[in-house]
Amino acid sequence: MKKKVYKIETNRLIAADTYELVLSGEGPVGGEFVHLEIPPYFLRRPFSVCDTSESGLTLLYKTVGQGTRTLAALPKGTSMNVLTGLGKGFSADACQTSALLVGGGLGAAPLYLLAKKLHKQGKHITAVLGFNKADEIVLRKEFEALCDKVAITTLDGSVGIKGFVTDALQAMMLNYDFFYTCGPMVMMKAVCGVLSGPGEASLEERMGCGAGFCYGCTIQTTRGPRRVCKDGPVFKKEEIVW
Repeated sequence: MKKKVYKIETNRLIAADTYELVLSGEGPVGGEFVHLEIPPYFLRRPFSVCDTSESGLTLLYKTVGQGTRTLAALPKGTSMNVLTGLGKGFSADACQTSALLVGGGLGAAPLYLLAKKLHKQGKHITAVLGFNKADEIVLRKEFEALCDKVAITTLDGSVGIKGFVTDALQAMMLNYDFFYTCGPMVMMKAVCGVLSGPGEASLEERMGCGAGFCYGCTIQTTRGPRRVCKDGPVFKKEEIVW
């Protein structure tokens, strides 16, 4: 874990209530997520890393409370206090030749960074991304640039397949040796139930410190209690007790 200071390069609306935050200043970030300090709030907010560069990182977030609404109002040039190097991410090397990525909403964000790694390794990628409606879709073109196939689902049927990601998974001819999923817990539970092969899921849980000290994000697994922030957020399918 490292504390760094970044500056906001862009903080723009890219979809319904969804913002892209680009930070730069102290080099690339390690880990699966970062913990942002958003004054005047005492507790930091965790955000999955969507992309990295030589000078910084990109995050996607939705305005769901006063903290994220405050974040959305911050202008270019604002300094951000960031804890980096947090969490254990997806195991790209677990996939041998063909990967299946299943994301729900902003669960697509960390999967995009994974897709870049898999693409660089020369692996085949299929992505299934689910959203509530058309104006919430993010990263579609970015995934299409990396993947062999991208399927979009929307609950209202406004774009792509109408229904849930599991509807698409059951309808598609899938060829994969490892899957990765991120999104709402109920979605990931359903995905792990539908897919018979090995895989990993990135879990969400309320966090206090983000570094494993407070044990506030502890969940039960087949290996006993585990901290989502320190031991995860990514866990193997067979470890998770839903």
